[in-house]
Amino acid sequence: MLFEREDGVQQQVRETIRALVRLGAQEGSGIAVELVNPYASRLEEFDLIHVFSATHGNQRLVDAAVEQGVPVVLTPLIAPGWNRASGTSARAADHRLGNLTSWNVQSGYAQTRRALQQASLIVALGDAEQHAIGAGFLIDSERVRVLPNGVNPALLAADGELFRKRTGMLGPFALMAGPISPYQNQLAMAQAMAALSLPLVLVGEAGERDQDYLRALRTVRGLTCLGALRQDEAMLASTYAAAALCIAPGDGQGTALALREALAAGCPMLIARDSPLSLAGAGFALARVGWNDSDAQQRAVLRLLVSPPPREQVRALVRGDSWERVARQLAACYTQLYEARQGALAS
Repeated sequence: MLFEREDGVQQQVRETIRALVRLGAQEGSGIAVELVNPYASRLEEFDLIHVFSATHGNQRLVDAAVEQGVPVVLTPLIAPGWNRASGTSARAADHRLGNLTSWNVQSGYAQTRRALQQASLIVALGDAEQHAIGAGFLIDSERVRVLPNGVNPALLAADGELFRKRTGMLGPFALMAGPISPYQNQLAMAQAMAALSLPLVLVGEAGERDQDYLRALRTVRGLTCLGALRQDEAMLASTYAAAALCIAPGDGQGTALALREALAAGCPMLIARDSPLSLAGAGFALARVGWNDSDAQQRAVLRLLVSPPPREQVRALVRGDSWERVARQLAACYTQLYEARQGALAS
């Protein structure tokens, strides 16, 4: 079901596979990568599996692999907002649920924690996620590797010409990229940008249940919806490069991938003050504001419009983060697990 929808996870999986295939071809490493089809593939045929996301039923894939002795690398995509207090509350609620259902029903928290506990190695996308895994799910940090996502090199070289040619928009605009829903706060941000007479461009789609929200958005002056741009990477890169600023999702948990994509295109970002997202030396490109403070949001936007950070300095923050680097680090993890398993089988 992974590719029945489209968001940052699908892009991350595709880019990881491409980079691993290129690495294997360049170095003759013998690494072979394929997507697991649980209905057609048997897990014991693989030396290891790499599972992306610890939710949406993926814990069953982890369970099955562990039962058959196949090592599991897990990229759990845990929201950085998890902490010791929320983890304690979730475990207490899970215990109550178990008592009420004679332990026949598991909470999503319990399933995620089980996947984390069973994985041979856990890959976090940043320090904030690593902390959340330890504090919220009580997982030893020694089992976690921090490997940030790579960035598409096309973004590093992109300019706004294609976007402006197709849309006819020549002036500055703000950009929000991601699923269109009330959880992302696009409507409040559209209204705040309209008050500044700054156009807002949305990249993303609304699900069936959020169509009314999309219709409300379309009534806001200065709003443009481009859709998901799934199959048009050149247009997506040009949109990022043309934007005066990019606004992170309203829940404060914007994906690390979206953050890096915006910065790779030289686009500064407006993010929530309490957002756990961080990048060394990126303070000049990240404007942090209270997410319910429209006045502060507007002031921050005006500052970025009047004194924008040099785009090449913004790009420099992530210029060294290639998918090839990600592939090399993952390949080292895979080799470590493979050799450990071979040693265990030999003994």
